[in-house]
Amino acid sequence: MARQRKGTEAISAGIFPTSTGEVELRADSFVPGAWEVLVNGVPSSHIHPDPLVLEFEYMRWMASILAWFEQTRVHQQQLRITHLGGGACSFARYCVARWPKARNTVVELDAQLTQLVRLWFDLPRAPQLKIRAEDARQATDGFVQASRDVIIRDVFAGSTTPENLSTIEFFRRVSSSLAPGGLYMANCGDHRDLQLAKSELRTMQQVFAHTACIADPAMLKGRRYGNIVLIGTDSPLPEGPALQRIARELLGGAVPAHFKDKRWAEKFAAAGSLLFDATPST
Repeated sequence: MARQRKGTEAISAGIFPTSTGEVELRADSFVPGAWEVLVNGVPSSHIHPDPLVLEFEYMRWMASILAWFEQTRVHQQQLRITHLGGGACSFARYCVARWPKARNTVVELDAQLTQLVRLWFDLPRAPQLKIRAEDARQATDGFVQASRDVIIRDVFAGSTTPENLSTIEFFRRVSSSLAPGGLYMANCGDHRDLQLAKSELRTMQQVFAHTACIADPAMLKGRRYGNIVLIGTDSPLPEGPALQRIARELLGGAVPAHFKDKRWAEKFAAAGSLLFDATPST
């Protein structure tokens, strides 16, 4: 059994009960001191000894966009970032290390999981990183208007996102919760037909003035299941030198990816369906 010291606590690999099922803590056999976290059998998080190292490609894609966004906020002293879905908080942990003045709030449904990851890992404390044990949609419906700068959705029940986190009602609540020009990003897991990503983007386009996405070419061509990062904002998306820098970063990863702009996203989403909490009455 692999063990590691975290302060005075011993971390042991194993399977542990949580509020929604179970979590498996598994030592990374390739990276000393790193851990893999699986929630109900699905890979959820990777914790590297260096918080600035992100193992999951889609998180690196998000980090590139967030770096661009942060640079556009020259007068913003403290970015207010909300993470819907937390797991072991690997991306929120990265954000604290990258932007120490930022204020991160993680909304995670599984209360027992939040306690375990606090016990296991060196997660920053409030005000840099707060963790709320709450349903993501219920939390979003209660957000104060213009109370945050970035909202990141990375919520899965098994291998799919709950339906009520991809509807027009949800996106309207997200939009109203963001300060003017705020940024929304989502990790969308989709199959070869890409119907979910198309529908989510089409629905987002009813709310956000600008949408885009990031994925690797094989995923965008419908060759496999994978992750697509969806982006929505009311401010212009990166262009010129900023876009060139992002493009280089995306191509330089272990899984090269492409940034697809507003025009591409609108064409891509045209075959999607609008998503609602419930079928509107006619």
